[in-house]
Amino acid sequence: MGTALPAPTALAPESIASRAQEVHRLRSEISRMQRRRSDVPFLPLDPALEGLLPDPGLRVGSSYSISPSPSLLGALLAAPSQKGSWCAVIGMPTIGVEAMSDLGVELERLILVPDPGPRWLTVATALSEVIPIIAVHPRSRVPDADIARLNARLRDRGCTLLVTASWPQAEATIRVEETEWHGLGSGWGLLSDRTVTLRASGRRFENGRRVRVQMPTSLGRVDAAPAAVRPVAALPLPDHLAVAG
Repeated sequence: MGTALPAPTALAPESIASRAQEVHRLRSEISRMQRRRSDVPFLPLDPALEGLLPDPGLRVGSSYSISPSPSLLGALLAAPSQKGSWCAVIGMPTIGVEAMSDLGVELERLILVPDPGPRWLTVATALSEVIPIIAVHPRSRVPDADIARLNARLRDRGCTLLVTASWPQAEATIRVEETEWHGLGSGWGLLSDRTVTLRASGRRFENGRRVRVQMPTSLGRVDAAPAAVRPVAALPLPDHLAVAG
C-alpha cells in the first residue's frame, strides 16, 4: 500500500531563500560539468577486447548496438570510467551495481536512471550534454526523425551511446555468442566463470570480428580466454623399441 503524503504547506521566507541557494548551487554544478566536444577520438576498451573493433576503442560521437548482457555492458563501461569518464545507464532497473563494480566500473562516476518511463529518449538526450558515454535500454519504438536528431546531438557533444537493441545507423553491432559456463561437474560443483565469443560487425567490416573472453572470470572481471588445449597425437615408437604383438 502507498504512503499518504502530507498536504503542501506554505514555505517560510528562510526556506524559500534556502531553496534558491540550492537551485543556484545545482546550476553552478551543471555549468561546471558542462562539456565541450572531446578532442580524443576514441574511448578506451578493456585490453581483453582488443581486436574486436577496427578502431582502438569506442568512437566518440557514435552509437553501438549491443546484446542486452550486463557483463558486456560492464566490460564496455569499465575502461572509460577508469580513465575518468562519467557513465550513465538508463532504463535498466535490475542492473547489478556490485557486478558492475566487479567488472571494473568506477561507481563514483556512474549515474543510474532506472525507470525513466516513456521519456527515456529525452533523458538520454539531456544527459548527452554532460556525460561522455551512455547506455540505454529502449522501452518503445523511436521515430526515424528522433533517432537522426539524437545521432546529430551525439556527434555535436562527443557522446558515445550503447543501445541494448537494434539501432539504425549504429557504428557497430556487438553480440554475445557461444556461451560456456565452467565449474559444474556431473551433479556437483559451483559456477565459477564463463567463456564467451564476442562478435562485432559494422558498415566498415561486414565480415565481422570475434574475440574469445572470460566474462566474468572467477573474480567477476573480464579477461582474455586461455588458448584451447589441443590433444597431441602420440608419436610412433622407433622400430627397435617396438614390441611385437
